[in-house]
Amino acid sequence: MDKTYKLLLVEDDNALGYLLSEYLGMKGFSITWAKDATEALVKTKTNVFDLAILDVMLPDMDGFELSQKIKSINPELPFIFLTARSLKIDVLKGFSLGAVDYLKKPIDEEELVVRINALLSRLVADEEQEAHVSQYEIGEYVLNMDNFELSFKGQPIKLTGKEFDLLALLAKNKNQLCTHKEILTTVWDKNDYFNKKSLNVFISHLRKHLAQDPKLSIVNVSRRGFMLRVEED
Repeated sequence: MDKTYKLLLVEDDNALGYLLSEYLGMKGFSITWAKDATEALVKTKTNVFDLAILDVMLPDMDGFELSQKIKSINPELPFIFLTARSLKIDVLKGFSLGAVDYLKKPIDEEELVVRINALLSRLVADEEQEAHVSQYEIGEYVLNMDNFELSFKGQPIKLTGKEFDLLALLAKNKNQLCTHKEILTTVWDKNDYFNKKSLNVFISHLRKHLAQDPKLSIVNVSRRGFMLRVEED
């Protein structure tokens, strides 16, 4: 692997956790091992991971609930469930919550690595495909990613660099919540109080730029983030 992928492993069994940490580390991954859900949430808030591997049976909350709490912190983080449960309903529940894979114990370490590599390869391919998007159509506006320009019915609208980056992120995720953390770390490279204040100012600027199309709105989701809402015909 050219990139060292960072994995969060949440496993309360000391023997299995140690074994998987060591084995995945030998395979070139950077492993952060949390032994319960509380520790996992702390590590998710303070680190950036490429993939989370979650045990379903944890002492303080089950992996299903943990996955939803992690998604509220980092909506983009993909996760795999590990479980001793073999009931079909549990497998279906895992996928319904957004899991990208589901492995039953006892874990075959080689199979786990194969699945991790396959998932990461697919995610990288999806990101590369997204990176080639040349423009976003936002109602009657067009955001051109090649010349860094917003236009309304062919008429260019001047944006600052930060305004463009912010609108591009919102357009990429239109009709979906972009959390404060996601916006600040992507556009400002730092999630702090002062940048959060600046974000509100830039949102006001973008609302004015987009005011010519009544079907567009930038919605403030209280204490969570913003959403670019586009009403479809």
